[in-house]
Amino acid sequence: MAGVEGRVALVTGAGRGIGRVTAEILSARGAIVMAAARSENELASLGFDYTVADLGTASGCSHAVEETVRRLGPIEIFVCNHGIGSADERVIWEQDPALWEETMRINLDGPFHLSRLITAGMVEKGYGRVVYTSSTAGQVAEYAGSAYNSSKHGLLGLMRSVAQDGGQHGITSNAVLPGWVRTEMAENSAIAEARERGMTVEEVWAERDKLYPPGRVVTPQEVAEVIAFLASEESRGVSGEAITVALGSIW
Repeated sequence: MAGVEGRVALVTGAGRGIGRVTAEILSARGAIVMAAARSENELASLGFDYTVADLGTASGCSHAVEETVRRLGPIEIFVCNHGIGSADERVIWEQDPALWEETMRINLDGPFHLSRLITAGMVEKGYGRVVYTSSTAGQVAEYAGSAYNSSKHGLLGLMRSVAQDGGQHGITSNAVLPGWVRTEMAENSAIAEARERGMTVEEVWAERDKLYPPGRVVTPQEVAEVIAFLASEESRGVSGEAITVALGSIW
């Protein structure tokens, strides 16, 4: 895909799962990728530039952006993929306010700080591609997930705001909404659900498989391919869109 060749890309949450596969795809297609996450061990094994940062803090976000610009140049592609899941959540009347605050800090505040910093440079350049990883829970709330649901709904509002503000400056902004994907984050929720319901983790995943017409969950590669398209020059006609990647199911 020629539309990413030579472009500087910052991919967050790139140490594992969807973010890792996305970073690998963009790099393979010629983008100059900076991978960002909290775990240096996971990032180091990627084999290209990385920066360790807590993207749930304003200072961590600033560090990731400054390091990318200093080492690679102005950011032209921003894939905002980092986040935490809902494995430890409870029904709303039992919800821990500290968990709510942590989820918002990582899943929504961090994306705001990063978007604010990165789009300023995109405006100067007159070009930018911004892609957020939301969730089907960003449109259809899951049970006992008020913090995760709200953060992923909020991320769509942020995405649409960037699309409106940046459109006249050559910036597009979109989101992917994956259904269940067997990543480490989703595995943690499966473990918690299995414990609560007195079943095995594989039984939980079997139930999740059945939510989709093909009888399986989405793969990280399938989600990453959609992200890679939205990060490309060829996607210039698409902005402000929330694209579900869930095999024909709402989940």
